[in-house]
Amino acid sequence: MADILDRVRCKALHSKIVSAEEAAAFFQPNMNVACSGFTSSGYPKSTPLALAARMEKNPFKVNIWTGASTGPEFDSALAKVNGIGHRMPFQTSRELRDRINHGDVDFIDIHLSEMAQQARSGFFGREDVALIEASAITEEGNIIPTTSVGNAASYVQHAKTVIVEINTAVPAEIEGLHDVYVPLDPPNRLPIPIIRPGDRIGTSFIPCTPDKIQFIVPSDNADTTRELRAPDALSQRMSELTLSFFRAEIAAGRMPEHLLPLQCGVGNVANAVIAGFNEADVSHLTVYTEVIQDGMLDLIDSGRLQIASGTAFSPSPDGLQRFFKDIAKYKKHIVLRPAEIANAAEVIRRLGVIAMNTAIEADIYGSVNSTHIRGTHMMNGIGGSGDFARNASLSIFYTPSTRQDGRISCIVPFASHVDHPAQDVDILITEQGVADLRGKSPRERARTIIERCAHPDFRPMLMDYFERADEATHHAQTPHILSEAFAMHERYEKTGTMQLDTPQPAEPSEPEKE
Repeated sequence: MADILDRVRCKALHSKIVSAEEAAAFFQPNMNVACSGFTSSGYPKSTPLALAARMEKNPFKVNIWTGASTGPEFDSALAKVNGIGHRMPFQTSRELRDRINHGDVDFIDIHLSEMAQQARSGFFGREDVALIEASAITEEGNIIPTTSVGNAASYVQHAKTVIVEINTAVPAEIEGLHDVYVPLDPPNRLPIPIIRPGDRIGTSFIPCTPDKIQFIVPSDNADTTRELRAPDALSQRMSELTLSFFRAEIAAGRMPEHLLPLQCGVGNVANAVIAGFNEADVSHLTVYTEVIQDGMLDLIDSGRLQIASGTAFSPSPDGLQRFFKDIAKYKKHIVLRPAEIANAAEVIRRLGVIAMNTAIEADIYGSVNSTHIRGTHMMNGIGGSGDFARNASLSIFYTPSTRQDGRISCIVPFASHVDHPAQDVDILITEQGVADLRGKSPRERARTIIERCAHPDFRPMLMDYFERADEATHHAQTPHILSEAFAMHERYEKTGTMQLDTPQPAEPSEPEKE
């Protein structure tokens, strides 16, 4: 208890310290609960677990808004008791995914940069309560976040009632890592004054007043983060291809010597690509992204990375302990912002960010499916990939050429679902090669993707489809035999049989992106 009192520096709030069970009793059916949390970082843990226990005895549902995904103590715990009605804007929980795809949960998949403003504008109804994880509360009642910012600052600003979990598993020294800036809404919005990735424009805390805070809940549960696999041959190959591509761009004068600020999605492929920079002859790197992973700590340690700006720190369990152990050093190179600033189109375009994200599948014209299995079943959500892909100076997508031991091609004639149209995809990389799609017409794109990215076992089938479609449509702008493309997906849905001429996306072994 003494540690909690030290963390709650506003003594007037000490009387509001309660158990998780007492806080969980506050929630009522159909409440809109706006929470901190982004990629399993900085999310409340004790209160959701207590709420799930209450729902198990007396079933009811609430609607959950976050910054992105949360950990098992939140999304999974509430999904197991069927306690979520609506969920937005992103998730990675297997239990929640099953609820979504069985119709138990209405999932709203939106661009992460849009969530905070739309919530403030009242598009989703009233915000009944903000549930926020913090490392401390200042003398004035302001909230010090933990390992993410996400949409927490906006939710606190908009909420009438705030419940704060003080997580003592997070070192108090994390204070000062954050840069909290909530923009005005249109028509009063001003330019976001970020000129360089490391610019600080806000406060180190989430502004709040003591009267807003209803309860303070002690917690000592660390973020449940995912182990990262050692780079396998495929991810290693894609990393090598990426670095070779960058070297060629620098040599051609299309890229500065120290590159432009990097954005990289979440997962093992993304982490392997970032890790590859440690083997490259590069320095003075900068990062303007959503999520900061282990590979970026390696780049800081090697002196190659100057600054990493994001909205969440989402490492492996070992990476989390490494960060906490040497937090004073890493704080000099890391800044965490609200998601609507980390993902702001204005800033991404101004800085000329290089966006690197992963796909479930891509079609022969460069359109990317990053969310749906077989076009119908949600995997995770679009996350922030659309924010970056559309506004980056260079948009790169990665996918292995095949899945399920080579039985399924990830390069398909017609994407079963499109999150990123071909116009937002500049470069496509598989372990087979790099397809540079810039300045190419759809028919030129098709030949490039098939020849450079498709697996050799599937190239003849894909080229046959393209050539027949090209002839059948008399060389149309984007040749397709639509009946055949649609029948491909129908056959798989009905029979579950994978034909060589009808490749379909397989569910990745684990979530690969945010």
